Amino acid sequence: MKLILVAIIVAAVSCFAHAQNVVRYDLTIDHKMVNYSGKKVHAVAVNGQIPGPTLEFTEGDIAEIHVKNNLHELSSVHWHGILLPNEQDGVPFLTTTPIQPMGTHVFRFPIKQSGTYWYHSHSNLQEQKGLYGALIIKKRDEPPMPSYTVLFSDWTDEHPHEVMRMLKNANDWFAIKKDAVQSYGEALKAGAFKAKFRQEWQRMNAMDVSDVYYDAFLANGKKEDSAPQFKAGDKVRLRIINGSASTYFWVQFAAGQLSVVATDGIDVVPVNVDRMIIGIAETYDVIVTIPEDKSFELRATAEDRTKATSVWLGSGEKIAAPVLPKLKLFEGMKMMNDMGKHKMEMSYQQMDMNEVMFPEVVPDPAKPGELPPVTLNYAMLKSPVKTDFAPEKPLREMKFRLTGNMNRYMWSMDDKPLSRSDKILIKKGETVRITIYNDTMMRHPMHLHGHFFRVLNGQGEYSPLKNVLDILPMETDVIEFDANEEKDWFFHCHVLYHMMAGMGRVFSYADSPPNTQVPPTKKNWNYFRSEDARMLHSKFELSAQSNGLFGHGQIANNYYFAGTQFHFNPKYGFESETKFGRYVDKQQFLNVYAGFELNREKQNGRWENEGFGTFGFEYTLPMFVKADARVNTNGRFRLQLAREDIAISRRIRLDAMWNTDKEYQVGMRYILAKRWQLSGNYYNEYGFGGGVTYSY
Repeated sequence: MKLILVAIIVAAVSCFAHAQNVVRYDLTIDHKMVNYSGKKVHAVAVNGQIPGPTLEFTEGDIAEIHVKNNLHELSSVHWHGILLPNEQDGVPFLTTTPIQPMGTHVFRFPIKQSGTYWYHSHSNLQEQKGLYGALIIKKRDEPPMPSYTVLFSDWTDEHPHEVMRMLKNANDWFAIKKDAVQSYGEALKAGAFKAKFRQEWQRMNAMDVSDVYYDAFLANGKKEDSAPQFKAGDKVRLRIINGSASTYFWVQFAAGQLSVVATDGIDVVPVNVDRMIIGIAETYDVIVTIPEDKSFELRATAEDRTKATSVWLGSGEKIAAPVLPKLKLFEGMKMMNDMGKHKMEMSYQQMDMNEVMFPEVVPDPAKPGELPPVTLNYAMLKSPVKTDFAPEKPLREMKFRLTGNMNRYMWSMDDKPLSRSDKILIKKGETVRITIYNDTMMRHPMHLHGHFFRVLNGQGEYSPLKNVLDILPMETDVIEFDANEEKDWFFHCHVLYHMMAGMGRVFSYADSPPNTQVPPTKKNWNYFRSEDARMLHSKFELSAQSNGLFGHGQIANNYYFAGTQFHFNPKYGFESETKFGRYVDKQQFLNVYAGFELNREKQNGRWENEGFGTFGFEYTLPMFVKADARVNTNGRFRLQLAREDIAISRRIRLDAMWNTDKEYQVGMRYILAKRWQLSGNYYNEYGFGGGVTYSY
């Protein structure tokens, strides 16, 4: 009898195992040389591809993915939007052990959903270098329809660490490359001089809609992709993924409207639009119709309008989609000033940002009835099924402000970066409702790992489900999710450089069993959360001019800095000052420091050397004037006022300094290239001079 029972159990287990279809993929992460702009640079590829191979599953499968890391650094893979066990989520030092150099990690998890998703690295800045790919899950009985996966992304020839360093140092080379400099000269031409002055009086930097200049935008790893297999009359399901590090895309189709049928992998009631903006990390399924045997452009234009990428659907004569005009940046500046002064009430993108901040369409009096294009916003999205939670579930309500400092490129929540935060404890069985207010002038696509959340957009019981929500400047949105998991889950901005600069939090389930891969030790937690604090950035400038050598250098993180500045003339002498300091206020307008000064100068015909300690503070006044008040160990007080990088024109910058030691200096630079400038100055102790400046 026992043998029969054992045989029955074995047979049942065997049948169950056969019913669970295991789908295996072998992925190898490696370096690859690419050339997207006439320059060969290193990228990170998966199986030799950028993007990596598309992984396809059917709902009910078991995914088994073997990832080999051939890099000489730690790596990871996060399965974006997939509901899976915590240890399989792929966030190193939080949920999943990092993949060691030359090591292999096996991910294994059940496929419990369907839709359009993607995967990407969660280590360092590898995602920007090419480590990403599509992940498509089909329904068990999905009706047949022609489909095509489109993964849009951005590419820079710069190393991502160099990009981050330039952002941290407020270097405006990207703005020059994009022709987006908002100088006083250009403001004067545009009749916006007052707006420019007002903006700087509020200590607000000139703002573009994106921070980084990209050398190329890609569709499925190409500057231009094509799908000639589609014919007249075909209805095609396009699975669109924004796999960019920091680019939003405007998407338009040459043959007419886009019928939006799913977002972030979840079905919505179909809605027809003329255009849509896809936030970073969002996915949308849209259905388009090929009207005739021609090739129709699906055009994705970067939000800053610098470049575009395309997919051509069908074969034959090419029919282009509309080309979006350049942004009116000074109109945006005026609106930004108003937004900074008045807290505008907005939610769910119902107010088109093009009309709010960067108006592009001027009404034509000859066409009073002309309608603007229909643009997708979140309020249009509706779930085809009820998504509300049981009313008896306990409700936990939270509020977050998305905060930041563009001057020093720090991003945070409630004025705290991840490195200064604690885990947010929640309990299984709760409904967690989060009100998010974006108190910055940048968009933030917020992503929650391991969960879908309801977007409370006015659709009541039929509120749509998403895992990424793009939140506009000065906008307030509300989401809620079912706390049905355990352990720790990351919640962060999906602009890669914002996340790495500190905009994130961790939701932690109380009374959870320990993670089997990453023990929840204080050491692991501190290492994970301190990434923004560990990221040091440096800068250095040396001017070789006919009246002397002038230089300064600094290394800093989010809070601390160490810097030295000097000037030297063989006739008059040498002065240097070294500081060690810390920023102490939320907006980082104030820092306190200690240091020392070394001087060598002629007095009564003899060279004299002098050294002393200094203590002081520096505060950024309106117009970005830095007021530096200090006292030295000899008891001497000095107040200095200085302003650097006044943008006179697209490439001309003005610097000025005065202090109570009766020193003053005025300098001007013409930017020739990323690192080189022609420069000239007048220093009252050395006289006039001219030469070149090298900046790093």
